[in-house]
Amino acid sequence: MRASLALHLALFRRQRAQIARVVEGRTEAFRAYEARYRRRTSTYQRVVPLTHVHQRIAASDLVYVGDYHTLPLAQQTYLDLAERALASGRRVVLALECVEGRHQAALDAYLAGRLPERTLMSRLGHGPTPGFGPGAGIRAVLAFAKRLKLQVAAIDRRAQGERSLALRDAFAAERIAHVARAEDVPLVMVLVGQFHAAPCHLPAQVERALGDAHPRRGLVVYQNAEGLWWRLAREGRLGSAEAVELADGALCLMNASPVLCQQSFLDYLEAEGDDAPLLDRSAAERFRDMAELIGGLAGVPVGRELDSVEVTTAADGDVLARIRRRGRFTQAELSQLRKHILSRESGYIPRARTAYLASLSLNHAAEEAAHFVRHCAVGDAMDAPRGASEAFYARCLEEALGFFGSKLINPRRTCPNVTEWAKRFGEARGLERQIAAFVLAHKATESEAPDEAVKLLPLRRDRLFHGVSHALGYLLGDSLYRAFDAGQVDTADIRALFRDPLVEPRGAYLAWAARLRGL
Repeated sequence: MRASLALHLALFRRQRAQIARVVEGRTEAFRAYEARYRRRTSTYQRVVPLTHVHQRIAASDLVYVGDYHTLPLAQQTYLDLAERALASGRRVVLALECVEGRHQAALDAYLAGRLPERTLMSRLGHGPTPGFGPGAGIRAVLAFAKRLKLQVAAIDRRAQGERSLALRDAFAAERIAHVARAEDVPLVMVLVGQFHAAPCHLPAQVERALGDAHPRRGLVVYQNAEGLWWRLAREGRLGSAEAVELADGALCLMNASPVLCQQSFLDYLEAEGDDAPLLDRSAAERFRDMAELIGGLAGVPVGRELDSVEVTTAADGDVLARIRRRGRFTQAELSQLRKHILSRESGYIPRARTAYLASLSLNHAAEEAAHFVRHCAVGDAMDAPRGASEAFYARCLEEALGFFGSKLINPRRTCPNVTEWAKRFGEARGLERQIAAFVLAHKATESEAPDEAVKLLPLRRDRLFHGVSHALGYLLGDSLYRAFDAGQVDTADIRALFRDPLVEPRGAYLAWAARLRGL
């Protein structure tokens, strides 16, 4: 197995375990439901072009498109298919799992122009702005339907317990069958969670609901089914496979890595207040814009340097190979970089002039843009070898500048304060409790006996070292931004800090901590 594929697969498995730990309600019925889907999508019969997909859709009456709710690309692909279906001249009806049937009247009012989008989204449980999660995709689908005056059926219902999936499928089937029975035989485009789309689940329920009196031609179109994706990856066929056809006649589109799908869900779970996904343009473009803005304030010209920086994400399967090609690293250093990627942490790697974005988050991208600006200002000094205590304080200051830069882009970004760290110390366990203990002890010592602070450092460069320096750096960066915003720290101070080579990082950190204390 290629090293890049092995890393991508390892990240996928780690993220899958992380999701499993936070997702509740995995009953025996759910596990059986999932297993049936996975058996159906473990292998394919042949690779097919997108034109074949469009032809099959046009020849169908009911098309079940698998959805990954937190991935906007999944909903956009559904809209692309619906738009192509409209070109056939048939009436197209959208049937959406993302809207509960009890909201049908509100949905109809919105489509008729009698209800504002903001009010509808509030009733559906989404905030006023897209942010992370399914809200952005739902908005796009509903706006499409309203613009083209399409009928939309809300097909979901609330249900809990062992029979929840069967109850939801039965409810959705009745509503889909109702619109499919129309005399003009519309083309019904169903957007539903991937597991529901398996032929033995919702499609089978719809067929029963229609009965022999109203036969309709059905088609399942999955998106990026994991088993199929990894099979194609091992065969080296991902780049040439737009879609595949399965033995049962279902199709599967291939346009996003399962790692990216998982990442969209984890980003949704981990999103900070007022954070936003990088949706409107590529991550690289947004990174460059933010670097120019931060560089302008810091007095660091970055225009020429931007031509040589690379921005990569978890979706890039060869990320480690790309980093290796751009800098000289020992095997030990490459091993550390691999661990960093698997930890779902973003980072700027000075030696490779590469920004790695573990999350497609505005805050994360802005933070790494600030680190890039810092590198432009001090060059190799940013990556200089240091003893353990000096390396700790240098990292605190680098993290502070990164957080400060992200606050310039998103002033409403927050970080845990000392009170919150005290709460974590009382409630958390394991590593998080250890980090909280070091953070609280260090902050207390900074004000009472700063010369003793060096005795309270985790000096082994492990997860504890990084966790504590990360937390202290964020606290300092947050204080620095608030002082700058209040006019208590001026632009000249910020520019000097960005250009400081940190010959004595411990003294620099304690001096800034003392200056900002109480501001």
